[in-house]
Amino acid sequence: MPLEIIQYPHPTLRHVSKPLKKIDAGLRSLVGEMFALMYQHNGIGLAANQVDLPYRLFIVNLKGDPQKGEELVLVNPVLSRRKGLSEAEEGCLSLPGLYGQVKRPAEVVLDAYSLEGKPIHLELDDLFARVVQHEIDHLDGRLFIDRLNTTGALAAKPAIEEFEIQFASQRERGEMPSEDAIAARIVELESLRT
Repeated sequence: MPLEIIQYPHPTLRHVSKPLKKIDAGLRSLVGEMFALMYQHNGIGLAANQVDLPYRLFIVNLKGDPQKGEELVLVNPVLSRRKGLSEAEEGCLSLPGLYGQVKRPAEVVLDAYSLEGKPIHLELDDLFARVVQHEIDHLDGRLFIDRLNTTGALAAKPAIEEFEIQFASQRERGEMPSEDAIAARIVELESLRT
């Protein structure tokens, strides 16, 4: 089945991803699909669990255009040396149309691996630092709405409730697997590569 971006409150968005131990041709193909989806939805970052994959991996292209910017695949990312504080508006492809002000460290250091297994070490600030933190939050089962202040959370509440109602309706119509089926699929996928 082709990948698609799942929306809140799909359970995989709350799953804490396990580190990848195996990178194969199948995974490389999935990453290609992730880039296509990200561009199709005008995104600049996409975590594996946003396409219902329980892998510790995300992709980035700050230009959001395959003809511009640099495409990065970051496997098993780890953040360190967080400095400063910055507040900016964030959105998410899994919560389309919803935006909010989020405070995050202004500077971070990222260590990860490429799909070829080569180490990546980046000292980041500004938008790149924010995107990386947002995507790593996804891998930890956390969403930007979890980081909204009280005012932001109140403003976002009607939209969040609408996502929850839509999800429940999909479940009732049999368009969404059960919690048990989703959990079993996650275990099966993890057994392949983690």
